[in-house]
Amino acid sequence: MIYRSRAPLRISFAGGGTDVSPYFEEHGGIVLSTTINKYAYATINERKDTDTTVKSLDFDAVAKYRSNDQLSYDGELDLVKAVLKYMRKGQGKNTGLDLFIHSDAPPGSGLGSSSTMVVALIGAFQIARNLPLTNYDIAELAYKIERQDLGIKGGMQDQYAATFGGFNLIEFHADSVVVNPLRISHDVLNELEYSLLLCYTGRTRLSAHILDRQISSVEKHKKEVMNSLHRSKEIAIELKNALLRGRVCDFGALLHDAWLEKKQLDTSISSSQIDELYTIARKNGVLGGKILGAGGGGYLLLFCDFRRKHIVCQKLEEAGGQIVQFAFDYQGLQTWEVRSQARAGRGQGPQQCA
Repeated sequence: MIYRSRAPLRISFAGGGTDVSPYFEEHGGIVLSTTINKYAYATINERKDTDTTVKSLDFDAVAKYRSNDQLSYDGELDLVKAVLKYMRKGQGKNTGLDLFIHSDAPPGSGLGSSSTMVVALIGAFQIARNLPLTNYDIAELAYKIERQDLGIKGGMQDQYAATFGGFNLIEFHADSVVVNPLRISHDVLNELEYSLLLCYTGRTRLSAHILDRQISSVEKHKKEVMNSLHRSKEIAIELKNALLRGRVCDFGALLHDAWLEKKQLDTSISSSQIDELYTIARKNGVLGGKILGAGGGGYLLLFCDFRRKHIVCQKLEEAGGQIVQFAFDYQGLQTWEVRSQARAGRGQGPQQCA
């Protein structure tokens, strides 16, 4: 049997940074986000031996591990190794497998691709080994593997967004996380989706240094950083209220406020290129927007007057940006089984192509 999973990438509207330790443990964090139809995928094909092969389609990388290999972290497929290590700790049967992974966005894009891949990997093992994991269990495990076991800097929102999917106001506390799904009318969602643009800046970024400085600022209680984080939580709630009340234009203006606060967290969050693209967008009909993720590169999210949308796209592409089509995803993590050709007609699930 073949087991597949996919987890959606996310767009964070406001509150990013308040989900990073130690801020949320001291003050509580709040993030408003949604997921989109860009995904991380994982496929497990069980083998008859105990060896594991991993193929990353994005990096054109292939690795083979034996059951007694230590799986040391060396920068090559570390996310996969960390999940494999956990799954070897008595989590079901220890059979060999072929593992295929790929993502619709590269690491450093600002869409939470690394965390989403971990969620997809856990999802594939969950269905393959029939693990009794809830959505909260999956998100918490993904956070532990990435942030604690691997020591990768970052917050908590990506794992929960990818697992639960849809529009959520997520609360982060010292001892718990609460995911609040939002019941937004379809008319509002359609109008919001129609008004948003996703513009790739042409470069990814490494967020570790930005996050290091932000964490240091929180530990030192730097007033401007703390105030911006506090205000970001307030904006997340204001954005949520705007959506629930159908005030879509207010939502666009609040995105601009969120961007101004985000830029206060670190000087490297923006750049001359990002500032230029955003200025061009604002001059041509964008009410508000922000860089996604920790900043420094990746994708710009922009809220545009629909009458000027085509002009904004043209101007941004002339300036070196790349407009990316997307739609909202409401499903979160999904898993399914696929029958091999030899098992055609012998049970549930679609047939694997030759």
